[in-house]
Amino acid sequence: MTTTAPVRSARTPQPGEAQHWSDAELVRECLRGREEAWAALLEKYKKLIYSIPLRYGFSRDDATDLFQEICVDLLSELPALREPRALAKWIIQITAHRCVRRLRQQQAAPAEADDRALALAVDQLPLGDEILREYERREALCEAIAGLPPRCRALVHALFFETPARPYEELAREFGIACGSVGFVRARCLERLRRQLLKNGFL
Repeated sequence: MTTTAPVRSARTPQPGEAQHWSDAELVRECLRGREEAWAALLEKYKKLIYSIPLRYGFSRDDATDLFQEICVDLLSELPALREPRALAKWIIQITAHRCVRRLRQQQAAPAEADDRALALAVDQLPLGDEILREYERREALCEAIAGLPPRCRALVHALFFETPARPYEELAREFGIACGSVGFVRARCLERLRRQLLKNGFL
């Protein structure tokens, strides 16, 4: 008698884990109507979305308005996304199209301009793949830092992401090490980060 192995369904992400979900999980849970997933998706991509109008030359106030419009676009068009792993590229495309529409409105372009003309306008601007590459490199860096041991992760954040930079004496007290050891621990953590970046294809 032939037996069939049971089919395993995708694990349902648990509440409170949203910030760690993959794009595929975020899309799936958004389509299921989970508000936590939608909030996590926007939190993950808000900087990317907001940066694109600025590249098009919009003011910060206009960029904020566009961000709201783009969120509505994403919510309404998400069911049409065929490949969740392409979420970042899809968001860039939707955001760029919305920006071009706003530019066309501001320039009083003819209403009969079709989608082909819109796509051409998008392609003529230095966005798209360039933004996606920058975003992917940032994501690879964040992923590599997240893969560090907790103390290294906290030290890297304190040394390179806090403004203003904190003195070694303060860091030594916080991490419970001698002041003269901060440089050694820093070098060891950066070497761990370098290896992680190589593993992730960042370098």
